Order: sequence, then structure tokens, then C-alpha cells
Amino acid sequence: MNIRPPHSATLQITDDLDLLLDILPERIQRALQEADHVTDLIEVVLDLGRLPEARFADREVYLSDTETTAEDLQMVIGRIGDFGADNRAGIERTLHRISAIRNRRGDVIGLTCRVGRAVYGTIEIIKDIVTSDKSILLLGRPGVGKTTLLREAARVRGDQKRVVIVDTSNEIAGDGDIPHPAIGRARRMQVPEPSLQHEVMVEAVENHMPEVIIIDEIGREQEAVAARTIAERGVQLIGTAHGNSLDNLLMNPTLSDLVGGIESVTLSDEEARRRGTQKSVLERKAPPTFNVLIEIQDRQRMAIHHDVAASVDALLRGRPLTPEVRYLDDKGEIHIEKTVDNGHASQFAGYDRSRRPREREWTEPRSPAAANGKNSLLEPELLRGETGASSQENGATQERKPVRIYPYGVGQNRLRSAVSSLNVPVQIVDTLSNADVIMTLKNYYRQQPQPLVDAERRNIPIYILRSNTVTQMEQCLADIFHIQSEPMDVFTEAMRETQEGIQRVLNGAADAELPPRSAAIRSQQHQLVRAANLISHSYGREPFRRVRIFSR
Repeated sequence: MNIRPPHSATLQITDDLDLLLDILPERIQRALQEADHVTDLIEVVLDLGRLPEARFADREVYLSDTETTAEDLQMVIGRIGDFGADNRAGIERTLHRISAIRNRRGDVIGLTCRVGRAVYGTIEIIKDIVTSDKSILLLGRPGVGKTTLLREAARVRGDQKRVVIVDTSNEIAGDGDIPHPAIGRARRMQVPEPSLQHEVMVEAVENHMPEVIIIDEIGREQEAVAARTIAERGVQLIGTAHGNSLDNLLMNPTLSDLVGGIESVTLSDEEARRRGTQKSVLERKAPPTFNVLIEIQDRQRMAIHHDVAASVDALLRGRPLTPEVRYLDDKGEIHIEKTVDNGHASQFAGYDRSRRPREREWTEPRSPAAANGKNSLLEPELLRGETGASSQENGATQERKPVRIYPYGVGQNRLRSAVSSLNVPVQIVDTLSNADVIMTLKNYYRQQPQPLVDAERRNIPIYILRSNTVTQMEQCLADIFHIQSEPMDVFTEAMRETQEGIQRVLNGAADAELPPRSAAIRSQQHQLVRAANLISHSYGREPFRRVRIFSR
């Protein structure tokens, strides 16, 4: 789908670059003025005792062969506003940001002078979403343009609604008491200290009756709670957070509440059978604070989750929904399309048993001898004669004779899914007389219903599944067709072990010790344990360092 934006959507960039150059030492000003493509300048870095450096969109260059001195730093500091508690300062009525690096005594030994630009028209790619009154969360790595989009969203919504910006570092509306014209009619509330951002958020709602609140860099738990409070009062929220994707956000214990949070839930036996999952599963804890989540992949490309609740639920079940992708081409046209893959595998795919790699559980073929209490396990060699399935050495799948399976009490749709997954020749039949193999569940076999009694009398092999899941059916089919199971992915196996350890502790065990894993996997294990409201610590030395889980 292609959309040509209106003529008014043409990007217009305002950067007030001359005002930033004026605060720099003269030799650095001259070097920048002589540089090519100065309009692509991102920031100027001044570190004590090092050569001054300019960072452009595609390169980095030194601006002088003379090292930066303490006098250079003090000259810049004297020409800008005061530094706040977050060590950021600005130039009045501009969007430029100057950040300080201090030594242990508090003296400034480095400055990052970042160019602030108002880009008019950049919101066109998601304008329909911004004006839909839904709360929107923007994700993206630092420098990808989240704040620029927020500023444009404030301007566009300010023409339609009462908008208040909670501007923690004066990055959205610029330094000084008079906000930058780039925010249009929106009002701006400054935050005295970053730790007080959540209080100013609530104050904005209580005192100024906004219809839309704009928040930059939600990063603390108190801010996440304040955002939920605001959303529950019917105010549209448009905010940003650091993170590349919905997966990252869910694994962040501080910010996961923005999309509903996750918790470990123990299902009843009946519900676990209905879902086809293990009894302990991860579920969304609450309704999301934000209705829409936008992953900013780069300045011209975004992945959009229009229903955050549905996306989180699908992700936790191991079947992530495909987000909508929007991007601008070289002609300025907006393209909207669905992608086959969202660019990253779900870190939660292992938690739904129906999606896990095959594992051996209580799956066994039974012969008529079972009724007499004799050894009832059939060897694979016996099955070859019964089913007519050829071995792997005898050729490809299409050369095998189809196996007719009579499912008794087994979900036929799940069986078809398992057959499709393994790509084996199977015919599902509805009468015992046409069956080569019977597939049933453990509880049905114990009751000895007449069809199973008749099957044993006719010497038809009976495969018994522990649970009515695709995983069990895949393992059963793998045994029938002599398919060697693939080794379980290390990460998925570690997550399964963590889930089992969590379940043991929830069931009353004093602790649960997991096998040794790498530091990266241990980090994920700790986050999963915290999501279950339990405690975990790492013990031992590498490469035998491992996680132990405790109850609170």
C-alpha cells in the first residue's frame, strides 16, 4: 500500500546551528564552518586533554590538532545555561543540548554538545495514529529520532487538543522559560529534577486539565506507575522509552508494566489441557498503559503494534503477531505493509509447550499384551511391519507408505499440525477397521473403553500420550517414522529449566538450583524469576556459575 503525503508534509528542518557554533572556541567554529555537510552534524565532543571531535551522520572527524583545555570547557560553560541535576544544559530558545561529564570532585572534564533540530513533517508517516486519541509508546535506540517525533506530535495535537509536555531535560521544547516554536500551541511544564518527573506528570493532569500529555524517556518505575494513573483518567499519552522492540520491553522489569507486565500463572489441569500448554505459564498481568507501540527501526522505517494487548498475549504464547511496517522511499512516498517476520525471534517462544522443540515424555506404543500385565512396549522394528513406514535409510518422506491413524480422544487439529510440522505421510481415519495405529491419551487408556479393547484384540498398536499437545503428537510421529529428534535449543532449554524451577519453589520447595549457564542466559533467568515474584542469586565460578531460586 502506497500513500503520497500532502505537499505540506515536505520535511522542513530548523536547527539554529549558528547559535550552537557561537558557544564553541573560535578554532572549533572555523573548523566546523569549513567542514562539508555541516547540516548532518550530530554533536561536538570536547574532552579534557583530547582532540575536539565532530560526529556526523556517517563519519567522525577531529576539529583541531590542539587538545581541549580546561579554559575551552569553561568558555563553553560560561556561554550556556546552568546545568541541572541530570548534568544537562541548553541554549535559551533553542533545542540544542549540552551534557557534562564530571570527575569525582564534581569538576566538568567533558562536554557533549548535541545539535537539536525541529523537523516539520516527520510525523506524517504515523499522523493517523497520533490523531486517533490512542495512547502511543515510541521505542528506539538513542539518536533514532524519538524526541523529534514527540515534538512534532505535540505541535500537531496542539492544534486540536489541550496538550501539556512534561519536559524533564528541556529537550522537547528547548532551554529557557519561553518554549521553542516547534511545539506549536502545546504548553510545557519543566521538571526541576529528573527524579521528580512522575510528580510533575500527575500535577499536569490535576492542575491543567490536559487532553494529551507528552512524556520523554520513561525510565523509572514511579514514572511507569504515573503513566498508568494518567491513562486511567482518560488522557491520551504519547511517550518514549529506550528499547528496540516489544520483546526488550517485556524483559525489562522496570518498564514491562507499560505494556501490561508479565506474571507466572499456574493453570488448573483442565485449563492446561484446553490450552495445550504446561500448567505454569506466563500471562499478561494487567491491561497495557499504551494502546499502540511503535518500534522506530530508523528515521524512515517503523514497525507498529496497533493492539499492544493482543501482541503481548501472542508473544507470551510463542506466536508473535506480525506488526505493520511503514517506511518512506526515496520519492517521499509512505509505504504500509505487513512483514513475514518482525526481525527478531521471540524470547518467550519456549514457554508455550505446543511450540517447544520435541521432548520425550510419556509416549509409548502398546500391544495386546498390556491387558495381561506383560511388557507392553513395542520395539521400533515391530512397528515397521505393522505400519509399513520405511526407515530413513530407504529414502525420502514421499517414498513412505501413508500411516492411517485413528485418534481416540486426541485433538485432530493438533494432530494435523504435528503432521504438517514433521511433513510425514499420515491419513486420519474415523473407524477402527481402517486404522494402522491408534493414538489416545493416558486417562482414556486407563478406562479401557470398547474401541481400545477392540484394537488390542486386533493387534493394532496403541500409542498413549501423556497430554493432548502438539509436542506429544510430534514425538509420537517421530517414533512411528523413526525420525531422530533434533537437539533442543540451548536458550529454550534453559528457559524451560527456569520455568520448572519456579514451579518447584511455588509448590513449596525451599529452593531450586538450575544447571550452569552463560552470563547472558543467567541474566534472562533472573528476569524470569523476578516476573514470578521470586528471588534468585548466582553461585559458583565460571564456567560452572549457576542460578538458584528462592521464595520470598
